[in-house]
Amino acid sequence: MAAIAALGLSDHARAANGAYAVDAADVGEAGSCKVESWLQAATNTDFSAVANPSCVVNVFRPVELSLQTVRSRSEGEWSTSLAPKAKWNIAPTGIGRLGVAFSAGGAFDASTGENLTAFATIPATYRLSETTRINLNAGWLWDRTVDRHYLTYGLGFDWKLTETLQWTIETFGQAGTSDTPSAVRPRFQTGLRYRPNDIFSVDMIYGRNISGEDANWITIGTTIRFPVPGSKPDHHRTGHL
Repeated sequence: MAAIAALGLSDHARAANGAYAVDAADVGEAGSCKVESWLQAATNTDFSAVANPSCVVNVFRPVELSLQTVRSRSEGEWSTSLAPKAKWNIAPTGIGRLGVAFSAGGAFDASTGENLTAFATIPATYRLSETTRINLNAGWLWDRTVDRHYLTYGLGFDWKLTETLQWTIETFGQAGTSDTPSAVRPRFQTGLRYRPNDIFSVDMIYGRNISGEDANWITIGTTIRFPVPGSKPDHHRTGHL
């Protein structure tokens, strides 16, 4: 169960940025929706399949609501978890300006209903230019399966190489006490996103220790977006894919 909870940590942070773990501070326009999904395979035979539908609604201000479904195999054991999450933008992003958001949620076992984790994160984004930005994450995770609390962190860099191609590199993890040493070691991912149009994008990512199991991972992900009719696409507003 501790291994499954660690896998849930690597997944819950990704609800706003596809299969990438470090979140940005941006929130989409109210009324827009998207469906993110990805497949991950590790050198130790661990595996996960994730679907994450989300929509932005206006509750005094835009809030992104998502429900991530994870089907995973860890050390030969299969599990299914659900992770609802809400994210609010507090300060908008801009070139030379720090944008800040707040997100919170939890995860539970879909078969037993057992609560696995609760978490809260503050994502911050600093846009260096129209094509580059730095994302910083700081937060808290409660692993309820072993009743332990962790500080979570993330640092990522996005570089929009062309109008359709973006490169991302990031490190992230959790700090605290764990019976599994690799669970509190830093984790790493780097990948490319190809977005040929406003609706669809695909990611190819290489990762190391991304769920705290000390293995190498390959991830293939897609995002399908449903923008507000007649509105300006999100990547035109934020400058990133």
